Amino acid sequence: MQDPAQRFAASRAWHERASRVLAGGVSSQFRAFGVFHPMHYVRAEGARIWDADGNELLDYTLAQGPCILGQSHPELVARVQRAVARAQLFAGQHEEEVLLAEALQRLIPCAERVRFASSGSEAAQACIRLARAVTGRQRILKFDGHYHGWLDSVAFNVAPPGNAAGDAPVPWCAGVAESAAADVVCLPWNDLDAVRQVMARQGAEIAAIITEPVMCNQGCIEPVPGFLQGLREICDAHGAALIFDEIITGFRLGLGGAQAHYGVTPDLALFGKALGSGFPLAAIVGRQRWMAPLEAGAAYHAGTMNGNNACVAAGLATVELLAREEGAALRHIAAMGARLRDGLAVLGVRHGLKLRVQGPGPMFNMAFSALPRATEFRHVAADDRASYQAFCRGMLLEGVRLIERGLWYVSAAHTEDDIAITLAAADRVLGRIAAGDPP
Repeated sequence: MQDPAQRFAASRAWHERASRVLAGGVSSQFRAFGVFHPMHYVRAEGARIWDADGNELLDYTLAQGPCILGQSHPELVARVQRAVARAQLFAGQHEEEVLLAEALQRLIPCAERVRFASSGSEAAQACIRLARAVTGRQRILKFDGHYHGWLDSVAFNVAPPGNAAGDAPVPWCAGVAESAAADVVCLPWNDLDAVRQVMARQGAEIAAIITEPVMCNQGCIEPVPGFLQGLREICDAHGAALIFDEIITGFRLGLGGAQAHYGVTPDLALFGKALGSGFPLAAIVGRQRWMAPLEAGAAYHAGTMNGNNACVAAGLATVELLAREEGAALRHIAAMGARLRDGLAVLGVRHGLKLRVQGPGPMFNMAFSALPRATEFRHVAADDRASYQAFCRGMLLEGVRLIERGLWYVSAAHTEDDIAITLAAADRVLGRIAAGDPP
């Protein structure tokens, strides 16, 4: 097999050049964790991406999730081009913005009102601000391992080993405002009793419970039966907002998001990633009561780029393409994802490796772990990350691009042949790992 230093030489050279001008050589910290070094790419189409060395890679990163249709979908690209030809930015209202908002209102159970933004991080802050404006309370409750953007108000217990109820929140990284910790309560995911106990003591201070309805960013852990319903009941009992962060689950679990999939309607929700198919688009949606501070001008949400022509055109095209033929694309994504997920689990057994592969299918997680099922972040924190890094190195050398933290995304562009190629590559790589000869 070709030496990685030679195979990815041009990409490494670009990274070294980038490091002289870009902080860390990247524009997002998540891009700094390449298995050899941060990779540089030149084009992408469908389920494939080409790097600076000309290597063709099957892509399960999908731009960290947004490219649900695959890369460069021709109809989506054409519609964005037409929108930009009319104007790149009105900084005012336009027809497609209303059409997209109407579509989201029809599809998403809690979307009585909609606002558009440019990123998930800012959409999360808007939802928290609305909850505080309506309740007059300051504190929020979040869960260990859940990611709601990089801003200070939610940058706690994102990746520590978890903490017991009542322990002080752990900042995600250096520079997070110490004062923000006073407004955050962090609890283990899927532990409804812990939520009940904290809310019984502090419910009068808590404006909102914010959660990923599936803990996608760490372990792709689904809610245990009754957990989301329990959060809904607790929020109702204490007058707090229930916020679903659907940045990943939105559209991947259906056009109505996880809230439609699980039958639990939050008060507020944020959508992104797949909504824009790779364009910077997010949506803040919610029941009219909780969106009322925006309508009254009591709470502010602003942004020069919000609702811009290109991104809204991409969003409208995405919704319409996914809805065609009664959701044929989403059924295909779910089928391909389940086949890939289950195939990887079978390979783990075949090679005598302790693998955990779990998640709904359109997105799932793979980990080297003696624990067959994870239900909260402390389970994920014990995973053998070094072995998964070795697996990612081997798969990259086999021509398959993965996210190094174990999350896999499947798109409408992935075919049965792509899944077969991927499983064959995984079979070879896992075989080498089982033989004690990791890539």
